[in-house]
Amino acid sequence: MKLRTGDPWIPAPEYGRLMPQFTVNLIVRDVPRSLAFYREVLQAQVHYEDPDFAALRVLGLELLLHADHTYEANPWAEPLASDAVRGLGAELRLLGMDPGALAERARAAGALFKDVSVRGHGWREAMVRDPDGYVWAVGRALEPDEVPPPAPSAS
Repeated sequence: MKLRTGDPWIPAPEYGRLMPQFTVNLIVRDVPRSLAFYREVLQAQVHYEDPDFAALRVLGLELLLHADHTYEANPWAEPLASDAVRGLGAELRLLGMDPGALAERARAAGALFKDVSVRGHGWREAMVRDPDGYVWAVGRALEPDEVPPPAPSAS
């Protein structure tokens, strides 16, 4: 059951035509609570928000949030009603943000999942978790002179 009163910011079919080729849509328990995380920790620009839905941008990624109750006719309705952590097995990766500053914001918000580290794939990153359990790995690519040497092999 929709909670929004009044008209949305843009008719849905028009917004659908404006969306990029790839967009992430996360189903969340509470849109305002999730928006606080995305604004504070990932510094999202919010295009629109209401109790049912939010459209935002993090760096160049268009991101949608839909409240659980908007999926009441979806086969996911029953599993969404549980207290299970969302997104287990998926890692949302975002390149182009300072992981140190991100980790500080996440720590202040109680959302730090894994502190800053250098990963084998050549990123310096931190991992943060939103209120529903979706995990974001956010950072920057290392310059060639920043890449640590390979660990010695055990022979």
